[in-house]
Amino acid sequence: MEKIVEIPKDVEVKVENFRVFVKGPKGSLEKDFFSPLFQKDIKILKEGDKIVVKAEKERRKIKAMVGTIASHINNMMKGVKEGFQAKLKIVYMHFPFTVKVSGNEIIVSNFLGEKVPRKTKIVGDCKVEVKGDEIIVSGIDKEAVGLTAANLERVTKIKRKDRRVFMDGIFRVE
Repeated sequence: MEKIVEIPKDVEVKVENFRVFVKGPKGSLEKDFFSPLFQKDIKILKEGDKIVVKAEKERRKIKAMVGTIASHINNMMKGVKEGFQAKLKIVYMHFPFTVKVSGNEIIVSNFLGEKVPRKTKIVGDCKVEVKGDEIIVSGIDKEAVGLTAANLERVTKIKRKDRRVFMDGIFRVE
């Protein structure tokens, strides 16, 4: 069983054991795919302008891991070439709240009239822009962009109130 990932022209890839380094026009990423469960069964090789993820055994978990590693490498190459972006929308019915970016932290003030601001971290090298009622999270690492967007949604999650009445929060749109 093997999965082949094509390397685009303006992207450089280096493979050392289970570490994959990807460098492109937008930046560089590295990821370690080492797992003691699969170290004997899976091999990551660079052959010319292709990355080959191989497995000798045909077990279901090993097949799944081969596909996962190939997808991650593909996302890394897409990220350093084009980048990833997530758009979120600020929605409020009761109390207007503000969202500010301060260093590597996002601060949500006056959410549901609370006195203490809610805070969340920006994961990795993501850039967060707040334009009116829209938040744009962008970066080259798909995981970091997704985690930052999820953190923003989670920080405004409403507990102990009826969601049909209190529809306030930050929600992912794109």
